[in-house]
Amino acid sequence: MAIVESAGDRVELPADAAPPAGHYANPDLLPVPVAHRTWTTYNFSALWVGMAHNIPSWTLASGLVALGMDWKQAVLTIAVANVVVLAPMLLTGHAGPKYGIPFPVLARASFGLRGANLPALVRAAVACAWFGIQTWIGGQGIFVLLDRVLPGDWAGARHLGGYPWPLWLCFVLFWALELAVIARGMDTLRRFENWAAPFVLVGAVVLLIWISVKAGGLGPLLDQPSQLGWGRHFWKVFFPALMGMIGFWSTLALNIPDFTRFGAGQRAQAWGQSLGLPTTMTAFALLSVLVTSGAQAVYGTGDATLWDPVALAAKSHSDIGIVYALLTVLIATISVNIAANVVSPAYDLSHLAPRFVNFRTGALITGVIGVLLFPWKLISTPEIYIYTWLGVVGGVLGTVAGVLIADYWIIRRTVLHLGELYDPAGRYWYTGGWNWRAVAAFAVGGLLAVGGSYSAPGAGPFPRHGLIPFLKPLADYGWAVGLASSLLLYVALMRTARPVEGAV
Repeated sequence: MAIVESAGDRVELPADAAPPAGHYANPDLLPVPVAHRTWTTYNFSALWVGMAHNIPSWTLASGLVALGMDWKQAVLTIAVANVVVLAPMLLTGHAGPKYGIPFPVLARASFGLRGANLPALVRAAVACAWFGIQTWIGGQGIFVLLDRVLPGDWAGARHLGGYPWPLWLCFVLFWALELAVIARGMDTLRRFENWAAPFVLVGAVVLLIWISVKAGGLGPLLDQPSQLGWGRHFWKVFFPALMGMIGFWSTLALNIPDFTRFGAGQRAQAWGQSLGLPTTMTAFALLSVLVTSGAQAVYGTGDATLWDPVALAAKSHSDIGIVYALLTVLIATISVNIAANVVSPAYDLSHLAPRFVNFRTGALITGVIGVLLFPWKLISTPEIYIYTWLGVVGGVLGTVAGVLIADYWIIRRTVLHLGELYDPAGRYWYTGGWNWRAVAAFAVGGLLAVGGSYSAPGAGPFPRHGLIPFLKPLADYGWAVGLASSLLLYVALMRTARPVEGAV
């Protein structure tokens, strides 16, 4: 099927052509018509502001400080990580405004129509776990704040599974609220992000002003020296921590086309993301450090809960302040969780069975799986959260990103045959619907990236000497190793095979 170029380097199916049908198409997977690609620079910036301003983002700096960094090293690490991860995000996001296709359909060009289910399911599994983590944190926020506002001792209630039963109730209620929002579709999400972003930002600034007034200035944390210095000990922690921070958004580096497919053009998505992601994450990390610094001046450095903005807000004696904090927590967590962790797996699961699973059904499945993955265990310690969870996830997803970038930018030079992405008789069918070269690059890159993963003593499921001991040195650079090795191997395999099925 021919493709038609239109203004702004955007491509759509010919107006007189029937939309793709069959096993590999449904309305959620079809290209967004050019007329419906309306997201502006502000929409994308607001999307990132809304996603970055959440409790796990706030506590990233605390995790790094817990590993021995001072506040300057922690903020620097987060800033560098978000500049680095922006590059693959812009590269994979390019296909969205141009072709109007979501991530799993883009993956068909490299992995094949059937093979695209492999990266889609990997991404979906990670998103489901993140959805569970964010929902658990949101439920905790509601529990802590309502415990202050309502009568009775909620924390002292009967425990189920190690936690008070009202906490489980808050968790379930928050879960249901999130799914109710996403059931209304992507346009509702866009409108929600537009007003949620400034609301959450104002809430964070209000928290800073409140604690600064109580403290009479900022506290001792800004003067605390690093436990690592700037020598060998710092760099030993910096690189795995950097990979973990990149891993925080490595999920979106893959499925950003799910959002950019609604973009009015490349300038909108490129400027929106560039203005929204690195600046917001760095500023938010600095804000969390400043607030915690002031809190330590007021409540003492021995209170470990001060890094948690929910626990800190609960210390306010104002019921109005508590209610405002509760609303901020609700909006912040819903904002990031739906955008980052529901949209992608909903599309990915729809891609797995297009005739039976639509976007809304996929979102519901995501919600159920997110609960079944026991998310409260994934964030139990900084070591498990940053090294085990973020490090391994970043390594695996970096490998997928390497294949996608290599295929779209190096092999195809951004030219895709749009109709054939849905056609089993087209060039992207490869062999039985699978491109073995992409699978091989993913397998080798993934092995190099996470094969040597290891844990600190008692900090996770991996042995201290590494799963595969001789690969342990690579584990500290998992995301970079996975992306670079899969990219190079995929290009080599595609260019040495003649003729190459599916290449332009």
